[in-house]
Amino acid sequence: MSDPFIHDDFMLQSSAAKELYQNFAKDEPILDFHNHLPPDEIAADRKFENLFDVWLAGDHYKWRGMRANGITEDRITGNADPRDKFDAWAETVPHCLRNALYHWTHLELSRYFGFEKLFSTDTADEVWELGLGKLAQTEFSCRGLLKQSNVVALCTTDDPTHSLEHHQAIANDNSIDVGVYPTFRPDPALWVHDADGFNTYADKLSEVSGIDCSTIGGFKDAIRSRHDFFHELGGRISDHGLHHVYDAECSDEKASNIFDKVRTGTKADEAESEAFGNHLMLFFAELDASRGWTKQLHIGAERNNNTRLFDSIGRDVGCDSMADVEHAAAVGKYFNTLEQRGHLPKTILYNLNPTDNYALATMLGNFQSGKEGEAPCRMQLGTAWWFADTKEGMEWQINAFSNTSLLSRFLGMLTDSRSFLSFTRHEYFRRILCNVIGQDMENGEIPRDMEMVGEMVKRICFQNAADFFGLKLPDQ
Repeated sequence: MSDPFIHDDFMLQSSAAKELYQNFAKDEPILDFHNHLPPDEIAADRKFENLFDVWLAGDHYKWRGMRANGITEDRITGNADPRDKFDAWAETVPHCLRNALYHWTHLELSRYFGFEKLFSTDTADEVWELGLGKLAQTEFSCRGLLKQSNVVALCTTDDPTHSLEHHQAIANDNSIDVGVYPTFRPDPALWVHDADGFNTYADKLSEVSGIDCSTIGGFKDAIRSRHDFFHELGGRISDHGLHHVYDAECSDEKASNIFDKVRTGTKADEAESEAFGNHLMLFFAELDASRGWTKQLHIGAERNNNTRLFDSIGRDVGCDSMADVEHAAAVGKYFNTLEQRGHLPKTILYNLNPTDNYALATMLGNFQSGKEGEAPCRMQLGTAWWFADTKEGMEWQINAFSNTSLLSRFLGMLTDSRSFLSFTRHEYFRRILCNVIGQDMENGEIPRDMEMVGEMVKRICFQNAADFFGLKLPDQ
């Protein structure tokens, strides 16, 4: 192959798209407002030994691809040597054509390691040795990779029971010039269907907060205390991973009875779990609204479907899929209840099944504020997520957002990743965004006013998010 696969005009199919990307999108900084990066590694400025450590460990997207290619589990999440696991990925990548994994892989190798050939078993030795050399350099530590990626700030995903000691260490370290903020994700607080797990969680919450969690009042006070603590450390965003939005009615008395039942060791049944979930989700929203936070809702995942792998290696290992749920009515009921109570916070809803994009986008539009001082487009359909984090999925999301709301107010991309090499997903999104808009310009469907349209692109890439969340960003 004479020309590199990843080149300046990669995925840009018109002159307008190329101009938009090169002049307006390419050099914008990154505010990655949702990811799963470990704050302890940032605090310690971890150095990675090899490409398995930085590239494959924890990446369930790649694990899923390797399983599809017939790779045995010992070479994916098992006890095989790191080089053997790397070779398993090299065996898999050539079979990923037309899958976003092929694009991501080559973007990551190009941008961080300067490798411009195609990755396969034929080039695996070269890439492995290149990685060893690069990763030994200072600029390939965690913080070095953040700087290389032009990351201004990022928001990790943290449970209320986390001590946040590493966030405190980062905040107190003047040598770190990237804003690193915790995101409040209290998912286990809803899991009354698992009495043992819930009670262990409530006891941990009591321990970290110093508040007795033997009653639902104490439990909620402890959660409120931790929410306050996250705010003190710069957190301005909450997050919830839900199969669906709960809509069962639940009075304070009913919630208290369910809580007491579970605290005595008896798990809640399905109806009780739904009711308790709704009660707490309304409470969480009240906390967010009182602080001016943004709530993120990730809905529509069927998780941990392979019991054999779940029992042997746990959750978040690539055994989740899209749910087939009718979401809109429950989402609307939830928002309407919050609106009536005056507790509806800024909200980003990430929808896993693109079939629901239009239904949910139009439901979100019903609850835009109209109140003075509120953020524009305060209720948003979030960027294409997980299985939709592809060229086609991003185009679907951009089209749904454009047709039902104001694309110029869109908050743009995030990585949702556990890898420090995944910031190239912002580049991937920016190229797709510019290609969609550039084609509209070529078609005469929007004005060929490069300054006006280019400024919109710049805002979507960074400034909209910088204005929206209220995070304290380092000087640009």
